[in-house]
Amino acid sequence: MNDQVLINEVGPRDGLQNQPVTVSCDDKLRLIAALADAGLRAIEATSFVSPKAVPQMADADALYPRLPQAGHIAYSALVPNLRGLERARVAGVKEIAVVLSATDTMNRRNINMSLGEALAASSETIGGALGLGMRAKAYIAVAFECPFEGRVAPAGVLGLAEAMFKAGAAEVVIADTIGAAAPRAVSGLLKECVARFGAGRLSAHFHDTRGFALANAWAALEQGIRKFDASLGGLGGCPFAPGAAGNAATEDLVLMFEQCGLATGIDLQKLRQAVVLAGQLVQRPIGGRTAAWLDAQDERRARGNDGALSETDRKNK
Repeated sequence: MNDQVLINEVGPRDGLQNQPVTVSCDDKLRLIAALADAGLRAIEATSFVSPKAVPQMADADALYPRLPQAGHIAYSALVPNLRGLERARVAGVKEIAVVLSATDTMNRRNINMSLGEALAASSETIGGALGLGMRAKAYIAVAFECPFEGRVAPAGVLGLAEAMFKAGAAEVVIADTIGAAAPRAVSGLLKECVARFGAGRLSAHFHDTRGFALANAWAALEQGIRKFDASLGGLGGCPFAPGAAGNAATEDLVLMFEQCGLATGIDLQKLRQAVVLAGQLVQRPIGGRTAAWLDAQDERRARGNDGALSETDRKNK
């Protein structure tokens, strides 16, 4: 088993895009800097979408040129169309992502296009990005189940992925946008995707709506996938998908992969500090499924060998 796993942190975009609290550009940069300091080397920083549709991303043009450690981190931005691509070009974006939903209804609800129109727009945007020397990847959203049409046939997802590769995408991300997938379905679809396209060209994006995100990530790993999206503290979710919960928590994936002998290159303690900062910025407690256990481990260490809190720790509690 390949012992290297790449985690693409999507918290600054997917995690913040539908928060009720507005996070300033300067605070987003603080958060991104904390993630970079924790060892994240792939970060989805923002999206060049309509400010009216997604107000939290209205500062994309100002944020992108100020990203920290730009020469050492693979930053990406979601770009829905050629208009967004032009903004991304001006801002200095080097990698874009397009999102294509696997069903007609989801595309109509999300971007007011039919599946055919969305496919054409995504292909056009990828082609435009390649012409500008950018790297492009494509998300196949609601790849397992659509909130409006139900279960999605694997054959349809495979066809869309093939179309995105033909358009020039360097990578296709299979996305469980509403957190409806279970491990068997993940194994089945990704086995077919890997057989057709190769594991190195694929990535996986899971949500934790039903508590299956970690199990689904492991199922994907067993099929050869080594690239995963995650959001610190489990922030995020699809604003257009009824009932959607947050993303797979970055700290959960890091703990699971590292404990299983897989290297992520991420400092878990520094990552948890970034989670605390994110919670302060969105003004509510956040954290993955492992948060309570990790907090208990901290307290145990603070108590020392005799199990009693030190004087300093008692004052800080």
